[in-house]
Amino acid sequence: MGGADRSTLTRQLLAVGRNAGRRTEAGGVRFIALLLATLVLSVGLAGIAAVHAVYAGKEERRAARTPVASDAKDGAAGSTRWLVNSDSLEGERRFSLVFLSPHAGDAPLPPGVDRWPGPGEVVLSPALRAAGASEGIDRRYGRPAGTIGASGLDEPTEWLAYVRPRDGVAPAESDIVSGFGPSAGTITTGLEPGFGRQDDKPEFMFQAAVLGMLVLPALALLFVAARTGAHARDRRTALVTALGGRRSDRALVSLGEAARPALLGALLGAPAVAASLLRDLRIPYTDYVLSAAYMRGYGWWAGLTPLAALVVVLTAVVLVDLARRQTAAGTRPHGARGARLALPAALCPLMVLLAALGPDLAGRDSAVRMLISWAGVAGTVITLPAAVAVLTAAAGRVLTRRGQKHGLAGTLVAGRRTSTHPGATARMVTGITIALIVLMQAAAWQGLFGSQSAEAQQRTDRVGRSLITVGARGTVPPEAVRDFLERVPDTDAVLLVPPADRTAFDKPVILHGSCEALANLRLPCPATAARVDGVPDDPRLRELLQGTMLGKPILEVRRSDAHDIAAQAAAAAEEPLRLAVLSRGGKALSVPALKQLASDVLPRGAQIAAPGEDEVTAGVPNRDQGRWSALLGVIGIAVLALTASLTGMSEFLRHGRALAPLSVLTGGLSVFRTSSAWSVLAPLALAGLVGSVVASRLAAPVSAGGESYISPELRWSAMGVVLLVSVLMWQWATTVAVRQAHAWRPRGD
Repeated sequence: MGGADRSTLTRQLLAVGRNAGRRTEAGGVRFIALLLATLVLSVGLAGIAAVHAVYAGKEERRAARTPVASDAKDGAAGSTRWLVNSDSLEGERRFSLVFLSPHAGDAPLPPGVDRWPGPGEVVLSPALRAAGASEGIDRRYGRPAGTIGASGLDEPTEWLAYVRPRDGVAPAESDIVSGFGPSAGTITTGLEPGFGRQDDKPEFMFQAAVLGMLVLPALALLFVAARTGAHARDRRTALVTALGGRRSDRALVSLGEAARPALLGALLGAPAVAASLLRDLRIPYTDYVLSAAYMRGYGWWAGLTPLAALVVVLTAVVLVDLARRQTAAGTRPHGARGARLALPAALCPLMVLLAALGPDLAGRDSAVRMLISWAGVAGTVITLPAAVAVLTAAAGRVLTRRGQKHGLAGTLVAGRRTSTHPGATARMVTGITIALIVLMQAAAWQGLFGSQSAEAQQRTDRVGRSLITVGARGTVPPEAVRDFLERVPDTDAVLLVPPADRTAFDKPVILHGSCEALANLRLPCPATAARVDGVPDDPRLRELLQGTMLGKPILEVRRSDAHDIAAQAAAAAEEPLRLAVLSRGGKALSVPALKQLASDVLPRGAQIAAPGEDEVTAGVPNRDQGRWSALLGVIGIAVLALTASLTGMSEFLRHGRALAPLSVLTGGLSVFRTSSAWSVLAPLALAGLVGSVVASRLAAPVSAGGESYISPELRWSAMGVVLLVSVLMWQWATTVAVRQAHAWRPRGD
């Protein structure tokens, strides 16, 4: 065969596939399914590229701003004094508060800072200025002197502050820096600003989340899309083979049918990728800003993801079509699969009880506790689809009897179909139930990692903000501490002095305070000193004592005046949990106001928080990262719900022509709406409702001791997505079936 003839044949075969895709009963369904599979796969692959681009870009920026310590003890010409502390906004994560001042000569500045701020001035990142506006962050550390440029931030949303103190940075407290980044010398770990390295999960974990919650559901949708309308394509393939067609000819027909939807899906995914390369994008729900600069660094990777998705989809479609074996339809009847599903359906409640209650029977410290929970979860994953299928089959038998009794053709057909094919229902809902269980387990484990934060939050809730701890930064004159205490209205001050050896069980913790302060804490006011036996009555004092020494603390109370308290607090300003202020009326104290006052009075401000609040702040990154799990999980559930819907819809439409004569016999089209409701809507809706409830219950043992990220909003979102997709697909299936009925004409069938 000549080249021209082969080229003509190729075009003809592609046209045959394109035209055949339009005319089959499930052609429109397959078109949409392939389009969406390509689109979601494009986004998923772009997400994997984006994760790598962000991690690589952040690490490069962090290295560029990491200080290089000077070898000279007294510093050399062109060096900077450098000291890293931290602060936080209310209920938010920590951020670096860097104190710096020129040491000698042309002192270097970190990237993103164009000029030296004057004494008492501060340079903030734009995101910190916006987030802390309600707390007056602009003036907390000094006068504003501009914002940090993008080159000095590891991502657009980073919170960071550079402060030049009024009196400089004391040599005893600071390091001397000769430059920043690898080009300036050997960078010094431990001096770099930012908590990103501690807070960020490893890159592979984030990529695994994108892979599992976006890419794998997209591949499942692709497989279902490739098999949609398979019976019509099998007949077409048999005809092409009978006419002498080769495998390459059949592949061209398959390409012709799948090329348009796959290409359109890739074209729809390309603008999202292009937008991420052109401008920063704020990701919904997580409030994370994806940096376009990082994406442009890996522009080829990201830009090729729609093309890669197109190639994967077309290759998969061709391979699935070519691998389809032609089997003659036998006359041997197939037995119902209901009996096979009865046993796993009966075991499902037992598996749920094993996962939810079994760990408690083993005891909290038992080594097999988690194994029991995992065994119950695995058993539920296996048996829950069968339970949903058996429930729908039972409902189908009820429908059958109702349809026979009242002469309802649609109800009768739907009941017969549902009760006869429970295996199809089980296959349809498996992906949804597994996805719901995996999502809730991921949210539960995310909360388990924040169990320390949850315990600290409980401590904070017990005492509120009527007691606030104050830890001055660096060396502070006693007069400054006394001035701070005098300017805090309606408060008393106490000073807690732990023993030098906190492991010693016979050394007391000494509490200094005035008689008013001691009475505020329900303590005696001795002339010199007195020991207090037993657990203190005041919950604020119990929280203040927590963590000061191992075992049960021994408390010794000493009456002290404000001058003595200020002097002792100034002598050991860096020691945590030493100085505390108490509200006299029990009302909550304003932490932002106290931080502002500390910055105005003390040389470098102070670490100010309610008891346990530092641990709460440390758990915020888990909360923020949990939002990513929820977002990706809900998207994955939506894709899997769509996949299951398409499975049920294609199965329903495969028999649509057989139902067409009923529209003549019954005089209406309601048979299609009823039948599609029980074939598509009911199983998916039941899987969404039952799956969400069961998945939440399975996660209860994991989240029992920690902060639970399985919020009502997450449960309602998961159920709502499944219900919305099932309703939309039910309406679509009904519309397509009705269109088939209108096109049907009697031909002796």
